[in-house]
Amino acid sequence: MAANHRMRTLLVILLLHTLPVWAVAAESGGRETAQPVTVTVAPVRELDLPTLVEVAGTVQSAERAAIAAKVTGVITQIPVVLGSTVRAGDLLVAISAEEITARLGQAEALLAQARRNLEREQNLLAKNATTPETVKSMADQFAIAQAGYREAKTMAGYTSITTPFDGVVTRKNVHAGDLATPGTALLQVESLRTLQVRSAVPESLVLGIRPGDALTVRIEAAGATVRGTVAEVAPAADPQSRTAPIIVDLPATADLRPGQFARVLVPGSSARTLLVPDSAIVRSGQMDKVFVVADDRARLRLVRTGAHREGMTEILAGLGGGETVVTGNNRLLVDGQALRIQP
Repeated sequence: MAANHRMRTLLVILLLHTLPVWAVAAESGGRETAQPVTVTVAPVRELDLPTLVEVAGTVQSAERAAIAAKVTGVITQIPVVLGSTVRAGDLLVAISAEEITARLGQAEALLAQARRNLEREQNLLAKNATTPETVKSMADQFAIAQAGYREAKTMAGYTSITTPFDGVVTRKNVHAGDLATPGTALLQVESLRTLQVRSAVPESLVLGIRPGDALTVRIEAAGATVRGTVAEVAPAADPQSRTAPIIVDLPATADLRPGQFARVLVPGSSARTLLVPDSAIVRSGQMDKVFVVADDRARLRLVRTGAHREGMTEILAGLGGGETVVTGNNRLLVDGQALRIQP
């Protein structure tokens, strides 16, 4: 019994001594027989790029009009509601102003009378029955009557308010039966064809913005990220907020509406930035990783990524300048994989 026990102990000791040798041999043999993977590579680029600062903005229409009355009167008709689509020349508001109507009738009568008087004197002058001075006086009275009629007709035209351009009714402040007074906004019409973003930029950043510059604009409500063009830059800053307004023209994009919240990415101070091609990033769950080339082998690195810039991804942590990353055929690579670099 004791002899058998000693024999089993000896066998265990021998196995423990030989196991590392087998493991090393297996590992070495596996590495030698693994076939290199053909990949494409690219260097990590180091650039001095401006940081991007987000500033809040509001989407607005480039064409918008606050519709107000020019005469006092009772509103008799408003054939539009909020959201109504209108075309240039459509009736928006009809106002009843009896005194203007009466003035127009009086002007028409005076004009007709002045025309008859002038024609009578001209006929008499042809018969030498009146003087040229009398004809000239009648002509002057006719001109005055014409001016009075044009004025009354223009005032009467103010009782019918039409839209100045194609657009949408975005605000309605009155209803039929309300009293319209000069200068009081009744409706607001905005065009959806050309939209802009108005934003207030800190005075320290606005000096680096020029009309014609391209800026990235994000409108989360519409799920849109677009490149806009700076149309206007205020020449002076607000002394209270220390900001200066800018206006950015937006390209035609579905689901954009006036009043939506927007974020404008404004260039800030320059900083050293590391960039790699987008194809170098391998996403695994919530992690981003890249494979660095070292001694013709792939070395796994976990990285923290930043902004995307024209096919390149900003690397905030995990890589250093001067390194080379795998950009093609990298989805199935493992750490330590032998590589054959495609020229």
